[in-house]
Amino acid sequence: MMRWTSMLAIYVLFWAFSVFLVLPFGVRTAEEAGVERVPGQAESAPHEFRVGRIAFRVTIVATTLFALFVANYHFGWLTTDMLDFLDVTNGI
Repeated sequence: MMRWTSMLAIYVLFWAFSVFLVLPFGVRTAEEAGVERVPGQAESAPHEFRVGRIAFRVTIVATTLFALFVANYHFGWLTTDMLDFLDVTNGI
């Protein structure tokens, strides 16, 4: 089994990666929301930025991906030998 510190570090990496996966979804601009933009505001800026909702969604995605990672680590569904398409271990 993996040490808990390694698991924590990997989970943090999954969480940070998941932020970039989740951020683009559910964003509405001021035009889409039907309100006026603030002077100087970019057209693509979100109308509302809900940190709590985004953090919750990111946590769900990161936890799911991390659970799959740990299950793969434990059961060995996909190993590095299976991904060695160039046959580097045998020396080309």
